[in-house]
Amino acid sequence: MSQHFPEVQKGGSLIVAWQIKDKHVLVVGGGEVAAGRILHALNADAKVTVVSPATGLNAEVAFRVSEGQISHIDRTFEPTDLEGADMVLCAIDDPEASTRVWKLCKEKKIPANIADVPPECDFYFGSVHRDGPLQVMVSTNGNGPKIASMVRKTIAETLPDNMGASIENVGALRKKLREIAPNAEEGPKRMKWMSGVCEKWSLGDLTQMTEEDMDRLLTHYKSGKIPSLSEVRAA
Repeated sequence: MSQHFPEVQKGGSLIVAWQIKDKHVLVVGGGEVAAGRILHALNADAKVTVVSPATGLNAEVAFRVSEGQISHIDRTFEPTDLEGADMVLCAIDDPEASTRVWKLCKEKKIPANIADVPPECDFYFGSVHRDGPLQVMVSTNGNGPKIASMVRKTIAETLPDNMGASIENVGALRKKLREIAPNAEEGPKRMKWMSGVCEKWSLGDLTQMTEEDMDRLLTHYKSGKIPSLSEVRAA
């Protein structure tokens, strides 16, 4: 019997959500591109150090330094700056210096991104839409950043305004569910029940759901039933 499996499409990237909370991210450069990289890292709760002469910091980077959001080394990059780095983001207008940073990162096996030089990148930055816990990234694998931005805007325009709030409530409900059904063997049932809630309840219902609604809804978990929001509140 013949079987049909997805066709392999070469040339893509492995798009993953990289958890860098409390990791040390070293940013080489302090201009506009570096500012964007820094914001991405801070949004992911990383510990950021920027190495750049103070005269090379743009207004945004200088602000983050003054507010203590990031650490600053006031000079040009030196190899010793890589000590303790978990990730390196290089954004300087000096191809030779950038390649030198890249080669040092390769030697030390530190993942790095060299801005605007795809061959010298372990990973790319896509165009990201953010709404609370929701993150949607569009990547063109380094071929067309502007196109990625256009696609991201098109996708964002189709999403409901309350999507982020509904996801936050679903996350809170999942946490409460794990507290009342913590055992590993409950895993499949938890997943099935939560999926049922997301499918049966509208985004508007999920957004309106209060903590009291969650507690009442969870009383139905054991039976496997999924009442509507109106039924939960009527009870």
